[in-house]
Amino acid sequence: MKYTEVFEQYERETKLFVSYMKDREYSQETQNAYFHDLKHFLTSLDGKAVSEVSEIDVMYFLTRVRESGAGARYRNRCQSAIRLFYKVMIRFKLTDHNPAMNIEKAKVEKKKQPVYLQKQFLDACLGLVEGRYMIRDVAIVALMAYAGLRVSEIVKLNISDFDQEGNNIGVLGKGGKWRYIPLPAEMTNLLQTCLSERLPPRNAKETAFFISQFRRRISKRMVQSIAEKTFQALFEKYPHLSGRTLSAHKLRHSFATDLLHNGADLRTVQELLGHEDISTTQIYTHVLDEAKERAMNNIRPAIPGELLNGEA
Repeated sequence: MKYTEVFEQYERETKLFVSYMKDREYSQETQNAYFHDLKHFLTSLDGKAVSEVSEIDVMYFLTRVRESGAGARYRNRCQSAIRLFYKVMIRFKLTDHNPAMNIEKAKVEKKKQPVYLQKQFLDACLGLVEGRYMIRDVAIVALMAYAGLRVSEIVKLNISDFDQEGNNIGVLGKGGKWRYIPLPAEMTNLLQTCLSERLPPRNAKETAFFISQFRRRISKRMVQSIAEKTFQALFEKYPHLSGRTLSAHKLRHSFATDLLHNGADLRTVQELLGHEDISTTQIYTHVLDEAKERAMNNIRPAIPGELLNGEA
């Protein structure tokens, strides 16, 4: 089928899918990627009704994706898009089954250890933030580095999400899911100061916690720019770090790593980061491996010397 024919036949289904992702506040990148993957899947059905699609149809499509040269990660993304699409179709009673639900995902090569900053350099970042809106920018860096917020979560943060009396913030994460993060007193004080110096927005009804110099809700690009300037100052102060590939998201990695170094378990880290699946959190197990190595280095077996010298 041609794309134009696909949109004509599955117009209602695709509109529901897009509306669902928007309502659940999926990122624009995810919306675009999933819609792209779904478009190719629907094209492969040759006009078959959504309710008539079987697990075999999905498997054939995923096989063709693999044979086209796509990697396991892309294949799994296609499967996730189809699975979510059918979740929406079931919700709106356009079918009664999800043909992608029980298909095993392709094995993906394990990710390399995430890049992160050690605590001393993480702390140094806050003292290197400069500029006219220093308090705001320090608060943004601190929320990523010491509370694990994503860039998109910084952007979506509203004044009402900050509970000053309860010392916590409500964070609207991926898939429209909320999580609540307890804050240390220092962070609460910083956010209170930031709020007291918040720029008056152009629109009096704007509830964003962070306001840009243009008097609007701060953008993702501006948050990333604040992080980039901070890292540039860090590299200038510590030239030996300049080879590291750092980004705003690496502050989140650093937060997770610091939690594990301080004894938090993976489940706690999962909840604080807002990961839906603990397998995502397991990329940080390098910290646990380091802890195990340190623990084993403290073991001193009383092995007879002659055995060690090969005299047995």
